[in-house]
Amino acid sequence: MSTAQLVSTVLVLAALTAPRYIAGQNPAAAPPPTVAPAPSGGDRPSDANVDRPALQERYPRYRVTRSDVLTLSFPMSPEFNRQVVVQPDGYINLQSTHSVHVEGMTVPEIVVALKKAYANVLKDPIIDVDLTEFQRPFFIAGGQVGKPGQYELRHDTTVSQAIAIAGGIMTGGKTQIFLYHRVSPEWVEVKKLNLKDIYHGKNVNEDAQLQPGDTLFVPEKFITVFRKYIPYSVGTAFNPQSAFP
Repeated sequence: MSTAQLVSTVLVLAALTAPRYIAGQNPAAAPPPTVAPAPSGGDRPSDANVDRPALQERYPRYRVTRSDVLTLSFPMSPEFNRQVVVQPDGYINLQSTHSVHVEGMTVPEIVVALKKAYANVLKDPIIDVDLTEFQRPFFIAGGQVGKPGQYELRHDTTVSQAIAIAGGIMTGGKTQIFLYHRVSPEWVEVKKLNLKDIYHGKNVNEDAQLQPGDTLFVPEKFITVFRKYIPYSVGTAFNPQSAFP
């Protein structure tokens, strides 16, 4: 075989084998496929997210709770107009159709649920829902304050103002304040504030404005180690010390 024929044969073999070689070379270096994490079902956060909640909605709508009163209006069928109370089991009783579970829903979600419930009674029903009575905004103050308890939150109120409303800090209490704010159905955020600095004009921007449902806790002793986020439970608001290791 001549030199030219030999070179030609080598080039043909290289062209035929190159795709197999490239596709099969160094398989360990290929990036692994991306697999979406399996849903946890909401019972327990994954280990990677155990110290922080998911992003919260910026302007969350009010969600109906037990004992709230709703006014239902049917512009095209006024005979169905009525006021309903959210029962202890979360249902409302309706006229001429089955009961509907509304606890935890927003008003727009309730409108959708009612339209489905009345679909067999009315054709393309038009329904308006007004929230007539509802859970009033409140905050809770606990620990070393003069009057621990739940207070109505009717106006813009800062932490220092809320402490004053709750009777101030008791003798022996510390000026260290812990603010608990629910950021999602499963998580509560904890912030440490120094009331002494706020009163003396230092870090005044830390005098946070309270949100409905916030809890303030004044400890008996100074605390340096605490959890920034803690899982929410029914007893969280009544046992703020769960944030401390």
